[in-house]
Amino acid sequence: QVQLVESGGGLVQAGGSLRLSCVASGRTFSTYTMAWFRQAPGKEREFVAAISYYGDNTKYADSVKGRFTISRDNAKTTAYLQLNSLKPEDTAIYYCSARRGSTLVPARGNYSYWGQGTQVTVSS
Repeated sequence: QVQLVESGGGLVQAGGSLRLSCVASGRTFSTYTMAWFRQAPGKEREFVAAISYYGDNTKYADSVKGRFTISRDNAKTTAYLQLNSLKPEDTAIYYCSARRGSTLVPARGNYSYWGQGTQVTVSS
């Protein structure tokens, strides 16, 4: 079992940057694939990015490729999402998630553990 706590959200102008953090409990952090999803008002929760156990493999949604970067620090049991060149359409609640399997799947149903979310609002 792992518990996830996100932080780092906020209000930023278009073109700005934010860094989200996700701190995980437990000593087995490096055995979880980590991912970020987001949910905008009235929309389904969608995949943003995922990272493998040791950070050597990543996967991104096309909408964020080249602007967002996922990373992790296993010693700190923390995953990160760097958000650059933000757009108003990036406004959403961002959720950190974890799964035991090694495949970087983009489907939310494959992730067993979720944080409470952190709000990102991008003004135009």
